[in-house]
Amino acid sequence: MKRDSIDFGTKNIPKMFGKLLIPTLLGMLSTATLTIVDGIFVGKGVGSDGLAAVNIVAPLFMITTGIGLMFGIGASIVAAIHLSHNKVKVARINITQSLVVSSAIMLLLSALVMCFRQETGYLFGSSDRLLPLVLEYMSWIAPFLVFNMIMNMGLFIIRLDGSPVYAMLCNVIPALINLVLCYLFVMQFGWGLKGSAMAFSIGVVSGGIMVFVYALFFAKTLDLYRLKMSRNSLALTARNIGYMVKLGSPALLGELAIAVMMLIGNYVFMRTLGEDGVAAFSVACYCFPVVYMVGNAVAQSSQPIISFNFGSGNKKRVTKTAFLSVGTAIFCGLTATLLTIYFGNPLVALFLNPGCNAYQIAIQGMPYFAMGFVFFSFNIAIVGYYQSIEMAKRSTIYTLLRGIIFMVICFLTLPQLLGVKGIWLSVPCSEILTVIVIVCFYIRDFIVHHNKLVILQQTT
Repeated sequence: MKRDSIDFGTKNIPKMFGKLLIPTLLGMLSTATLTIVDGIFVGKGVGSDGLAAVNIVAPLFMITTGIGLMFGIGASIVAAIHLSHNKVKVARINITQSLVVSSAIMLLLSALVMCFRQETGYLFGSSDRLLPLVLEYMSWIAPFLVFNMIMNMGLFIIRLDGSPVYAMLCNVIPALINLVLCYLFVMQFGWGLKGSAMAFSIGVVSGGIMVFVYALFFAKTLDLYRLKMSRNSLALTARNIGYMVKLGSPALLGELAIAVMMLIGNYVFMRTLGEDGVAAFSVACYCFPVVYMVGNAVAQSSQPIISFNFGSGNKKRVTKTAFLSVGTAIFCGLTATLLTIYFGNPLVALFLNPGCNAYQIAIQGMPYFAMGFVFFSFNIAIVGYYQSIEMAKRSTIYTLLRGIIFMVICFLTLPQLLGVKGIWLSVPCSEILTVIVIVCFYIRDFIVHHNKLVILQQTT
């Protein structure tokens, strides 16, 4: 396999960004689009209760994906900086350590979920009526989540190794397998949620295998390294993992934020509008990952460029890449907002029959929910930038604000003030509040930097 040639330190930034972004975006959009199609099959083949049950289990996907992103981003940032210093062996060790530890964590999590399936279902907001469907879906998903984690983590390593097209295929091929099998299992064989879960699991297993095949046979620089089991080696692994987790934790928090959105949204909609409300909210939860993946594609495409040049001390290239990333994210978010507002009715009709109560609830709420897409895309780009320059504390603060603190506050207060409309507006308001905080921090940093320059000029 021919390795794509990418020189992060000297190549034209817009061209290099485009070379990374296009396959990354195509891969993620294919996954997101086929996830939507999977939801359509469930909605039409099982019904609104099936959609609601999938939405109850969906936080498991977010947590699993978040662990993969956390270790993938953390390892790729550290490895990119080591590569900029020509420390190839250290970069390989970091990659291997992150893969081994993250896999062990995911296997433990899957075992716990399988042992406490019913408790997990109720914890995620299931009603007694939905619980049988929730357990059916969960039982076929949980054992294979480790492959989903490996697939999400491996994409960062493969792109850093200079093969963005192969990374795209690691998204596209599992998504296509999922699509074809979901259609057969759900629409043709009538296997219901079990069929949908089986299709998903087979898809992610194939993606995880593709990552391992690349790492073992095709990697040119970042192939796996045999780890030692001595006391010193284990201590070094623990230290390296701690630092990678610190750098990548905002990505996990970002996925947990979606899980929090689903969990709290499910609870509030269940309490306010019952199962129909949860089914309507599930339409938004199927669409939101599309916007999330586009924003992530932009951030992930800029990350190796920023990290490499940050490690080599080239601040001008770091700044240029950051502005390009933010501008692209804003454009994509605004496009998603306008498309959802103007094509909301046919979009909802893909999932729900126009005559049911859940359809009417979703039609009324989707325009409000879509207002937050442009602000969300901006926030994701900013968080990705601070991760890439090793400012994990700043990126973690922004992620906690937009994904947990502000979101919980909005979900608790806005429904009391605005009714059902307030539920739909909770997520957009949390994103807007985070943008305000980011702008305030930026202005403060600019003033502090300007004052330092003035003092320096006066002293010289």
